[in-house]
Amino acid sequence: MRKLVLLCLLVSSALSIAAQDKAARPVTMEEYEKAKKFTVKDLDNDTYAKFENTYVLDRYELRKPYYITGDDGLKKRVDIYKLLLKEGMQDLGTIIFYTNEKGKLYTALIPNFTADAKVWNKYFEDIHAIDKEEKNYVLKLSYILSKECSFQLYKAQHQGKDLKDESGTYGSDICFPGTQQVAMADGSQKLLRDVRPGDRIVTVDPATNGATTVTVKELTTHEAKNYAITQLLLLSANEKETASAKEVQLSVRLLEATPNHPMTTAAGRKKIGDVGVDEEVLCRDEQTGEYRKFTVVRKTEKAGGTQAVYNIVADGGSTFLMNGVMVLQK
Repeated sequence: MRKLVLLCLLVSSALSIAAQDKAARPVTMEEYEKAKKFTVKDLDNDTYAKFENTYVLDRYELRKPYYITGDDGLKKRVDIYKLLLKEGMQDLGTIIFYTNEKGKLYTALIPNFTADAKVWNKYFEDIHAIDKEEKNYVLKLSYILSKECSFQLYKAQHQGKDLKDESGTYGSDICFPGTQQVAMADGSQKLLRDVRPGDRIVTVDPATNGATTVTVKELTTHEAKNYAITQLLLLSANEKETASAKEVQLSVRLLEATPNHPMTTAAGRKKIGDVGVDEEVLCRDEQTGEYRKFTVVRKTEKAGGTQAVYNIVADGGSTFLMNGVMVLQK
């Protein structure tokens, strides 16, 4: 999960505001720093606030707050305001008030698309710092912005690079990095590299979603190379709207494997390297123990650094669970 946070921090500056109904001008660095200190006394009722007789915080289209709950069961509140110049009501950006379960408030200002690189870089530094304290802060922020503002989900700076040029090894090895977590029969998780013959692991029938257990016959280990690694970020969001807010239960899975490892999607059997964004993959719900579909929201492929890769040979079943994601046995 730490790796997920680091990847999510690598967001691009290509955001644009779909609901841009006001003229925009770049926010200066001085204004950026100043605006981060703006507070709204009553987030439930204050939809419009003035500062220094120069700036206005205008609740974004009078939207309700979001209450978003992650896999850890902790509920966060997110309120969105537009930052405007009082004179001419020019748009400077979007302020996000993020309140954690202990009442601690984190404020971030997303500059509009006219801001210069220094301001954007400072914004990235700021959300990086918050993400270190608040697990999956950037991911939750991305989800809400994608819903409310029609933003595209943030894309990592490395996405889209021709990673083959980075000398990642592509071959016939069908494996996973040793840091992936395997679902064990007793309900625990075990690092793949630590799995041993005789261990009991979970397998899921792709047709019925029924889970049983099988025995590991062998842990196949391939010599350390700079293998190409495909990474999928998967999300599942359940939303419920009440009279005063939007409640979101957000679950995240991250899976890494060599590009040719097989898995099953809603569209059928595919190599992980061929799975695309918006495809659905079966994952385990840790809260209910049931299996349901998560959606791929981000995919990258790059050289993973020199490491050994592993695969499990079991005495039955056709799948196993890696980081909570159902993958096919070789």
